[in-house]
Amino acid sequence: MEYSDEKIKDILKLKDHILEQIEKYKQEIEFLEKNLSVLNSILRESSFTKASSLSVRNEIETTTIPITKGVGGEIIANAYVTPEQVSIVLNDDISVNVDTPPLKTFFLERIIGEMKRKDSADVQGGKIQQESVIDYTINKNGSQLREIIVKNYGQKERVNEIISTAAWSLARMIENSAK
Repeated sequence: MEYSDEKIKDILKLKDHILEQIEKYKQEIEFLEKNLSVLNSILRESSFTKASSLSVRNEIETTTIPITKGVGGEIIANAYVTPEQVSIVLNDDISVNVDTPPLKTFFLERIIGEMKRKDSADVQGGKIQQESVIDYTINKNGSQLREIIVKNYGQKERVNEIISTAAWSLARMIENSAK
Protein backbone atom coordinates (compact mmCIF):
# COMPACT_ATOMS: atom_id res chain seq x y z
CA MET A 1 0.00 0.00 0.00
CA GLU A 2 1.46 3.35 -0.99
CA TYR A 3 0.84 6.66 0.74
CA SER A 4 0.88 10.10 -0.81
CA ASP A 5 3.55 12.62 0.15
CA GLU A 6 0.91 14.53 2.08
CA LYS A 7 -0.08 11.42 4.08
CA ILE A 8 3.61 10.69 4.83
CA LYS A 9 4.04 14.27 6.10
CA ASP A 10 0.98 13.88 8.33
CA ILE A 11 2.29 10.58 9.67
CA LEU A 12 5.69 12.15 10.42
CA LYS A 13 4.00 15.08 12.20
CA LEU A 14 1.97 12.62 14.27
CA LYS A 15 5.11 10.64 15.09
CA ASP A 16 6.93 13.82 16.19
CA HIS A 17 3.96 14.84 18.31
CA ILE A 18 3.87 11.42 19.99
CA LEU A 19 7.61 11.56 20.70
CA GLU A 20 7.22 15.05 22.20
CA GLN A 21 4.37 13.84 24.42
CA ILE A 22 6.41 10.83 25.56
CA GLU A 23 9.32 13.11 26.49
CA LYS A 24 6.99 15.53 28.29
CA TYR A 25 5.44 12.76 30.35
CA LYS A 26 8.84 11.21 31.10
CA GLN A 27 9.95 14.55 32.52
CA GLU A 28 6.75 14.87 34.53
CA ILE A 29 7.12 11.33 35.90
CA GLU A 30 10.73 12.03 36.90
CA PHE A 31 9.61 15.25 38.59
CA LEU A 32 6.87 13.39 40.49
CA GLU A 33 9.25 10.58 41.46
CA LYS A 34 11.76 13.08 42.88
CA ASN A 35 9.04 14.80 44.88
CA LEU A 36 7.77 11.44 46.09
CA SER A 37 11.28 10.57 47.21
CA VAL A 38 11.52 13.84 49.18
CA LEU A 39 8.11 13.23 50.74
CA ASN A 40 9.08 9.66 51.67
CA SER A 41 12.21 11.00 53.36
CA ILE A 42 10.12 13.45 55.35
CA LEU A 43 7.69 10.72 56.33
CA ARG A 44 10.51 8.36 57.34
CA GLU A 45 12.05 11.06 59.53
CA SER A 46 8.75 12.02 61.14
CA SER A 47 7.50 8.45 61.58
CA PHE A 48 10.43 7.26 63.64
CA THR A 49 11.03 9.91 66.24
CA LYS A 50 13.35 8.86 69.05
CA ALA A 51 11.99 9.35 72.54
CA SER A 52 15.04 11.48 73.40
CA SER A 53 14.15 13.93 70.65
CA LEU A 54 10.67 14.46 72.07
CA SER A 55 12.00 16.47 75.01
CA VAL A 56 11.50 20.24 74.98
CA ARG A 57 14.37 22.05 73.28
CA ASN A 58 15.36 25.67 73.36
CA GLU A 59 16.53 25.81 69.76
CA ILE A 60 14.13 25.67 66.84
CA GLU A 61 14.46 22.53 64.75
CA THR A 62 14.70 23.29 61.06
CA THR A 63 14.48 20.74 58.27
CA THR A 64 15.89 21.79 54.91
CA ILE A 65 14.30 20.31 51.81
CA PRO A 66 15.73 21.10 48.36
CA ILE A 67 13.21 22.01 45.67
CA THR A 68 14.28 20.78 42.26
CA LYS A 69 13.16 21.46 38.70
CA GLY A 70 13.08 19.28 35.64
CA VAL A 71 14.96 16.23 34.50
CA GLY A 72 18.40 17.37 35.64
CA GLY A 73 17.18 17.91 39.16
CA GLU A 74 18.51 21.49 39.29
CA ILE A 75 17.88 22.94 42.75
CA ILE A 76 15.85 26.13 42.32
CA ALA A 77 14.98 26.78 45.96
CA ASN A 78 15.18 25.37 49.47
CA ALA A 79 12.29 24.88 51.87
CA TYR A 80 13.15 25.46 55.52
CA VAL A 81 10.54 23.81 57.74
CA THR A 82 10.09 24.65 61.41
CA PRO A 83 7.12 23.78 63.63
CA GLU A 84 5.75 27.29 63.03
CA GLN A 85 6.40 27.97 59.35
CA VAL A 86 7.70 26.88 55.96
CA SER A 87 10.12 29.31 54.26
CA ILE A 88 10.74 28.71 50.58
CA VAL A 89 13.86 30.63 49.57
CA LEU A 90 14.77 30.84 45.88
CA ASN A 91 18.39 30.34 44.86
CA ASP A 92 20.18 33.57 44.03
CA ASP A 93 20.55 32.59 40.38
CA ILE A 94 16.78 32.11 39.94
CA SER A 95 14.98 35.22 38.79
CA VAL A 96 11.19 35.25 38.39
CA ASN A 97 8.76 38.13 38.58
CA VAL A 98 6.30 37.84 41.46
CA ASP A 99 3.43 38.40 38.98
CA THR A 100 4.43 35.45 36.76
CA PRO A 101 1.75 32.75 36.69
CA PRO A 102 0.85 30.47 38.42
CA LEU A 103 2.10 31.86 41.77
CA LYS A 104 -0.96 33.93 42.63
CA THR A 105 -3.70 32.03 40.80
CA PHE A 106 -2.65 28.51 41.73
CA PHE A 107 -0.32 28.48 44.71
CA LEU A 108 -1.57 31.45 46.75
CA GLU A 109 -5.25 31.65 45.83
CA ARG A 110 -6.08 28.01 45.23
CA ILE A 111 -3.76 26.02 47.53
CA ILE A 112 -3.02 28.40 50.43
CA GLY A 113 -6.41 30.11 50.01
CA GLU A 114 -8.25 26.80 50.41
CA MET A 115 -6.23 25.99 53.54
CA LYS A 116 -7.07 29.45 54.89
CA ARG A 117 -10.79 28.95 54.21
CA LYS A 118 -10.69 25.61 56.08
CA ASP A 119 -8.86 27.21 59.00
CA SER A 120 -11.40 30.06 59.12
CA ALA A 121 -14.21 27.50 59.28
CA ASP A 122 -12.32 25.77 62.11
CA VAL A 123 -12.15 29.12 63.95
CA GLN A 124 -15.92 29.48 63.54
CA GLY A 125 -16.36 25.93 64.84
CA GLY A 126 -14.11 26.63 67.83
CA LYS A 127 -11.47 24.09 66.80
CA ILE A 128 -8.62 26.62 66.50
CA GLN A 129 -7.88 30.20 67.51
CA GLN A 130 -7.85 33.06 64.97
CA GLU A 131 -4.07 33.53 65.41
CA SER A 132 -3.57 29.90 64.27
CA VAL A 133 -5.05 30.48 60.79
CA ILE A 134 -2.55 29.82 57.99
CA ASP A 135 -1.07 32.93 56.39
CA TYR A 136 1.74 33.81 54.03
CA THR A 137 4.25 36.55 53.30
CA ILE A 138 5.93 37.17 49.95
CA ASN A 139 9.40 38.69 50.11
CA LYS A 140 10.76 40.18 46.94
CA ASN A 141 13.68 42.15 45.63
CA GLY A 142 12.06 44.81 43.49
CA SER A 143 9.57 42.78 41.45
CA GLN A 144 11.59 39.56 41.72
CA LEU A 145 10.36 36.78 44.01
CA ARG A 146 12.93 35.87 46.69
CA GLU A 147 11.01 34.03 49.41
CA ILE A 148 7.58 32.67 50.32
CA ILE A 149 6.89 32.26 54.04
CA VAL A 150 3.86 30.20 55.05
CA LYS A 151 3.03 30.61 58.74
CA ASN A 152 0.73 28.46 60.88
CA TYR A 153 0.59 25.59 58.42
CA GLY A 154 -0.97 23.44 61.15
CA GLN A 155 -0.97 19.74 60.31
CA LYS A 156 2.25 18.11 59.08
CA GLU A 157 0.38 16.79 56.04
CA ARG A 158 0.10 20.36 54.80
CA VAL A 159 3.89 20.73 54.64
CA ASN A 160 4.06 18.11 51.90
CA GLU A 161 1.33 19.80 49.87
CA ILE A 162 2.86 23.26 50.35
CA ILE A 163 6.32 22.14 49.22
CA SER A 164 5.18 20.02 46.28
CA THR A 165 2.77 22.65 44.92
CA ALA A 166 5.35 25.40 45.45
CA ALA A 167 7.90 23.31 43.53
CA TRP A 168 5.45 22.80 40.67
CA SER A 169 4.48 26.50 40.66
CA LEU A 170 8.10 27.69 40.70
CA ALA A 171 9.02 25.34 37.83
CA ARG A 172 6.10 26.68 35.75
CA MET A 173 7.05 30.27 36.63
CA ILE A 174 10.60 29.67 35.39
CA GLU A 175 9.23 28.16 32.18
CA ASN A 176 6.81 31.07 31.71
CA SER A 177 9.62 33.59 32.31
CA ALA A 178 11.70 31.97 29.59
CA LYS A 179 8.97 32.53 26.97
